[in-house]
Amino acid sequence: MRHRKRTAKLGRTGQHRNAMLANLVCSLIKHKRVATTLAKAKAARSVAEKMLTLGKAGTIHARRLAAARLRQHARTLHKSKAEREAWRQNEDVVRILFEDLAPGFKERNGGYTRIVKLGQRQGDAAQRAILEWVELPVEAAPEPAKKASKTAEAAK
Repeated sequence: MRHRKRTAKLGRTGQHRNAMLANLVCSLIKHKRVATTLAKAKAARSVAEKMLTLGKAGTIHARRLAAARLRQHARTLHKSKAEREAWRQNEDVVRILFEDLAPGFKERNGGYTRIVKLGQRQGDAAQRAILEWVELPVEAAPEPAKKASKTAEAAK
C-alpha cells in the first residue's frame, strides 16, 4: 500500500524520475519558465523550491548539495577562457541559482513558484501547465508605434 507516500511516480523508475526532475528544474532556473504537464510541474515544484532554499543559504555546502541534486558539476574542459566564462554566465545553473535568483527571494519565506494551467494537450489530452518563478521580472512589451508621429515625420 502507498498510504502517506507523497512522491508522484510519474510512470518512471526512481533514477529516471530524479534525472527528469533535475533536468526540468535546471531548465526552470535557466529559462525562468517551463511548459510541461501538470503532474510533472507539481512534482518539480517541490524540487525547485528546495533548491531555491539552498540558494538562499548561500554556503559552499549548500552549493555542493544543489550541484549534486541537479546533477550539474563545474565544467573544466573548455578550449578558452572566453568559452568557460560564456558557459558560466549562460549554462551554470548553480551559479544562476545562487547569484541571480536567490537574492531576489531573500525576503520571501516560501512559495517561490507558481503553476498556471493551460488546458489539455491535443494528442493525449494530458493537462498542460506552466511552471514559473513568482517574482519573475516582467519584461516590458514594446509599445506600438504611434501612427500620428510617423505621419508627422513623413510630412517633414
